[in-house]
Amino acid sequence: MLSKKLFWLLGIGGWLAVWSLASVLPVEAASMKAQVFITQAKIPTGLSEKALIGFARTNHQKLLHETKTDPVKERKWQAQMVISFTRAVDDLEFNVLFYDVHDGPRRFVDDMSVMVNKKTEKTFVQRLTLDRPKFKPNRNMELVVTVKREEVGRLKFGVLGEEIKRSGTVDFSDEETGAKKK
Repeated sequence: MLSKKLFWLLGIGGWLAVWSLASVLPVEAASMKAQVFITQAKIPTGLSEKALIGFARTNHQKLLHETKTDPVKERKWQAQMVISFTRAVDDLEFNVLFYDVHDGPRRFVDDMSVMVNKKTEKTFVQRLTLDRPKFKPNRNMELVVTVKREEVGRLKFGVLGEEIKRSGTVDFSDEETGAKKK
């Protein structure tokens, strides 16, 4: 009887030890989080970190508008991304991944590496340029920030723009095909 109780206590003790180790490790890895803001407004220079985050929060945009100066096929979306981590990144770079989530599941579109100047910094401003044809207009997107392959922040946003218009007619004349007349 005593051996059964001892065996049972050792089993519970072992299970608790394994559970406590398993629960502590992910908490440390997941303790870093990031707030991500996107704005197309011009960010004033000389702002403190707190003022920069406040500006980004108040001017945050869920929908990005494309540039209108270029032809439709060459248009792009330009914005400023402000990322505020809960603690210093402690790495040379972090990654920003872009996914198209318009049709349901994530579809990878592009990625971007952001190099860190000072390992002690917690807030970063990065210029974004989303070019066609990788990015399509009128789609829902998701931006994911990763540090050391751990997802620490995400943001869902939309890209608005003019679709390329197609006439729907096909012309097979000799001029169009380049065929020579006999």
